[in-house]
Amino acid sequence: MIGYSFLVTLIVLILFCLVTVQQGTVAVITIFGKYRRVLRPGLNFRIPFLEKIFRRISYQNRSIELKFQAITQDQANVNFSAMMLYSVLNQETETIKNVAFKFVDQQSFMQALVRSVEGAVRAFVATKKQSEILLLRTEIILHVKEQLDAQLDSWGYHLIDIQINDITFDEAIMRSMAQVVASNNLKAAAENEGQALLITKTKGAEAEGNAIKISAEAERQAAQLRGQGVALFREEVAKGMAQAAREMESVNLDASFILFSMWTDAIKHFAENGKGNTIFLDGSNDNLQRTMQQMQSIMTMDTASGNKK
Repeated sequence: MIGYSFLVTLIVLILFCLVTVQQGTVAVITIFGKYRRVLRPGLNFRIPFLEKIFRRISYQNRSIELKFQAITQDQANVNFSAMMLYSVLNQETETIKNVAFKFVDQQSFMQALVRSVEGAVRAFVATKKQSEILLLRTEIILHVKEQLDAQLDSWGYHLIDIQINDITFDEAIMRSMAQVVASNNLKAAAENEGQALLITKTKGAEAEGNAIKISAEAERQAAQLRGQGVALFREEVAKGMAQAAREMESVNLDASFILFSMWTDAIKHFAENGKGNTIFLDGSNDNLQRTMQQMQSIMTMDTASGNKK
């Protein structure tokens, strides 16, 4: 009976001596309230009733949601919604001791951590204007990490990342910002419309100018062709007159006959193509004789030029 009791007592003592530590955590052991050692993950041995587990510490990543308010340099209230990711700095003994003994409990550490983050953000925002805040997410994060890295290191922790998920302002400021954006959009739309109208008018003016140039060029070419036609007509008339003069000379025919025929043909042409216009001609004998003399002199000149050719 005594042997059975001893065996049971021995088994109980052995069970008290064995401690299991989960993966991702360590156990801090104290003796009479003083730090003794750190138990690593797995099955560990301790002195029963003397060595006590003061705290189990996880060195896995942890996250927390933050919501707080800051005031800008121009006295605008800014509401932040952020997510913070942190962990124990490493598994070294000194780091574990800092984590275990720097704060009374985990709640006190969380309070200090959250207030430190909020204070760093507020200090940064207080130096900026409301219109700048939305563009400074990255700068705010870098400032917070720079301010807290050394402090968290002394506590045995490391700030892995902080993400600012949302930045909002008071309702009045949001309305005014929306009005500014709307007015800027209207201004940009008006400028674009003005530029489009300017381009349209410019292109229209260019097209009209090109049309005028084309029309003028066509008119110039037409005038040139008309001039060439008139010159060719005159040349052919001169050739015909010279040929007629030579033929009359060859048969000893008086040139007055052909001149009279040309005169009557001219009067006939006036009558046929006058289109109702009144044409006054001096039909007196003196005028007829003077006209005949002029035409005869022209024919003489054309004949002389033809002989030269």
